[in-house]
Amino acid sequence: MNKITAIKAQRKNPQRVSIFLDGEFAFGLTRMVAGWLQVGQILGEEKIAALKADDELEMAYLRAINFLSYRPRSKREIRNNLRKYKVPEMLIEPTVERLEEKGYLNDADFAKLWVENRNAFRPRGRRALNIELRQKGISDEIIESTLDTLVDEETLAYQAGLKKAKKLARYEWQDFRKKLAAFLARRGFNYGIISPLLPQLWEEVKADDNE
Repeated sequence: MNKITAIKAQRKNPQRVSIFLDGEFAFGLTRMVAGWLQVGQILGEEKIAALKADDELEMAYLRAINFLSYRPRSKREIRNNLRKYKVPEMLIEPTVERLEEKGYLNDADFAKLWVENRNAFRPRGRRALNIELRQKGISDEIIESTLDTLVDEETLAYQAGLKKAKKLARYEWQDFRKKLAAFLARRGFNYGIISPLLPQLWEEVKADDNE
């Protein structure tokens, strides 16, 4: 049995405390895990092991929260980030589940935000968006539902194409058509969407030049 003789805030990380047992430093804990401890308390080996395990889990959760603070993430991104920092595998799923329970992690919400962002700033076709979301670990069901709700390929292709077409206005029709078609194909739009759009954009940019 060991007696807690001091609990001190750590200088380098004020969110953690150092636990001293019988006058000597024993281990560090997050404030959350150490919250119920007090000087004079007796700890057995089993309790010490449980505290250390709880601390590992809390540290994994805090690391995930920090990763989420920069932008929304998918569950796969969270798992991969925790593995990157060598978080034990047995702690990863409990961390993901806790984030879901708190409302911080939701693949459907992530997919919606991802597609809305793409639509606003870098319009892409269903094919490209499907690939991107699959790479993020989003399920086929969520992907299809999200794309069906948020993606109007004709409108998005026009938005993406118009900006590019203005930059290509100096080219003759054949080069304009080739370059713009290649650009839209890279954005994930199919031939059926691209083909009728090319002459439309050609006419529009030429009309603007003649005004």
